[in-house]
Parts: sequence; C-alpha cells; structure tokens
Amino acid sequence: MENPLSWSTRFKRFFLNNRFVLFLLVLLLIGLNIMVLNKVSFVFHPFIVLIKTIVLPLILTGIAYYLLNPIVDYLQTRKMGRVTSILVLYVLIIAIITLLVTSVIPVIREQINDLVDNFPTYSEAARLQFENLMGSNLVSKLQQSISFNPQEVVKMISERASSFLNSTWTGIGGFLGVLTEVVLALITLPFILFYLLKDGKKLPNFILSFIPVKLRGESQRVMKEMNHQIASYIRGQIIVSFCIGVLLYLGYIIIGLDYSLILAVIAACTSIVPYLGPVIAITPALIVAMVTSPVMLLKMLIVWTIVQLIEGKFISPQIMGKTLKIHPITIIFVILTAGNLFGIAGIVLAVPGYAVIKVIVTHLYQWFRIRSNLYEPVNPNPSIPPKNP
Repeated sequence: MENPLSWSTRFKRFFLNNRFVLFLLVLLLIGLNIMVLNKVSFVFHPFIVLIKTIVLPLILTGIAYYLLNPIVDYLQTRKMGRVTSILVLYVLIIAIITLLVTSVIPVIREQINDLVDNFPTYSEAARLQFENLMGSNLVSKLQQSISFNPQEVVKMISERASSFLNSTWTGIGGFLGVLTEVVLALITLPFILFYLLKDGKKLPNFILSFIPVKLRGESQRVMKEMNHQIASYIRGQIIVSFCIGVLLYLGYIIIGLDYSLILAVIAACTSIVPYLGPVIAITPALIVAMVTSPVMLLKMLIVWTIVQLIEGKFISPQIMGKTLKIHPITIIFVILTAGNLFGIAGIVLAVPGYAVIKVIVTHLYQWFRIRSNLYEPVNPNPSIPPKNP
C-alpha cells in the first residue's frame, strides 16, 4: 500500500512549488475579486462621485504646480520667504491675466466672431474648389478607375466626426456638467495651489509614512522617477506649444494670413497633443489660406513647414530631450486608445499617464526579476563573459 504522505508531497511539488500553477492561482483569485467587486459596485458609488469631483481640480493644480514651482524655488534662493514668493507670483499672474483680458482677449474674440460668421462662406468656397478639382480629366479618370465617390467620403468623415463628438460629450456628462466642473475647478485652483506650493515638498514623506519601512527606499525611487517624468513632460510640452504658437503667429503676420492670431492660438493649444495635434491645427489654416488664394496656400504651407522643422530639430530636442523614452508609434496608439476610452481628457493626459504606468510596471518587473530567481543576473560589463557556475 502506498504511503499517504506521498500524496501530500506530490501535491506540494505540483501546486505549491510550481511557479506557473501559483501564477494561475493568483490570476484566478484576481478574477474572483473583480467579479465580486463588480456585483457590489453600488457600495463604491460615493467614492466614485468623490473622485470625479476632485480629479479635475487636482489635475489643473498639478499642472500649475509643475509650471510655477521652479519660479517659487528660484525666488526662495534669492533670500525671499516661500510664502512671500508665492504671493509675489500670484500678483504677477493677476497682472498678466489682466493684460490678456484687456488687450489680447478682445482681439481673439473679434477674430473668432468674424471667423464664425464667414465660415459658411469659406466652406462653400472650399467645396467649389474641391468640385472643380474633381472635375478635371485626370482626376475624373482616377475617380472612375478606383470607384472613388467624394460625396461618400465627405459623408463618412462627417458621420465619424459626429459620432466622436457625441461619444465625447456623452462620456463626460454633457456640456452643462462640464462647464460647471470647470468653473468650480478654476475657483478652487488658486487655494489648492497655494498650499501645494507652500507644503508640496512635504507630500512625498507623508506618503512614504504609510508604506512599510523595507519598501520605502524603492518607493521613494519610484516616486522620484514619476515626478521627474511628469514634470519634464508638462513643462516641456507647454513651452514647446508656446514656441510653436509664437512662431506661427509671426509667420502668419509676415505672409498676411487672415485670422493669424486665432489660428496661432489654435495651433498652440492643439500642439499639446504630440504628433496628432499639429495635424488638427493645420486644418483651419489650410481652409482660410485655400479660400484666400493659391499663392496664400503655398505661403502658409512654407511657413508651417519651416515652423515644424524648427520645432523638430531645435526646440523639442533642447527642451524635451529624451526624457520619456517612448516610441512615437506607441504614443500615437496610446493617444488614440485613451481618446476612445476617456474622450478629450484622455487625449491630453494619455502620454503622462502612460509614462507613470511605465515607471511603475518597470520597477515591478525588476522587483519580480530579482525575487523570482527565474532570470539570469544582468552582466554589468558585456565585454566580460559571465562565469559558468
């Protein structure tokens, strides 16, 4: 008769000492937890409402903090108290906002109203030019050979755009809800920002106090790397977008393009989104230039090409550098996925969010690599072959 202890030994060897089986058991437990939490999701409804209420003010405050904190630190190095530095910075910001409201905003508002009033005319002129182009012999033959119907293409693009806009506004709760959230966020932003600028450096130590002592060293390294990634991206992307807007405005002024200020502002705002932003920004400028004259269209394309070359070869490498270390294809897929999931907010926050997740996953993988003993140790000097055990 076989010894009963052998069954327990086999069970331990197959289940408890088998890493693959343990991995499957962990996945099973995670799946069961997700299923249970999905069944009692109503319990978490108050927490979800709380998160939705505070997430926008926290995001706006975080962006403002990363932009303004270096200025406060610089003023503090000039033997100025931190609270005094913050108050001086607030006064400077109020002065800049007042200057914009009194001088720049009226010009932008006038150009926006003029552009909205003339947009039907521009659209009709662009349609006629497109129809004239499609009526040429060469294009007609091409259209017949590939069965191309411009009306179907325009209809498809219009349907896709309408579907995207409808899903975006539906996902964020409607225009009125968004407007209310934005107004409340802007009202609370100065107060939250003041205390964050004042005591923000104490926040990492406060968070580390809740983490076990043995994990604090690695957690601190992860937090520093995440902070560096977010700060570099936010500061760099906003500075690059500002430079693009200024360069395009100067170029549009030189060639005499109508609505140069509003077109440059649109380009600066959309350039916050990497790679896809410039494609969106060039569309209104193309319409205005095409309706004006073919020569203006050529001038606008030259200005846009020069600005993009300056931004790609000089501005971005100096400001952004290789901080994120994310492949452009990855960035495009991340932006498209985040846009479908979370709308406009997802598009804006896709890249920094991916950078943070990448830091966390990388450190978790390194921790698993060390603890699992399933991988060979990394050779610090590749020129020297590793010794055989």
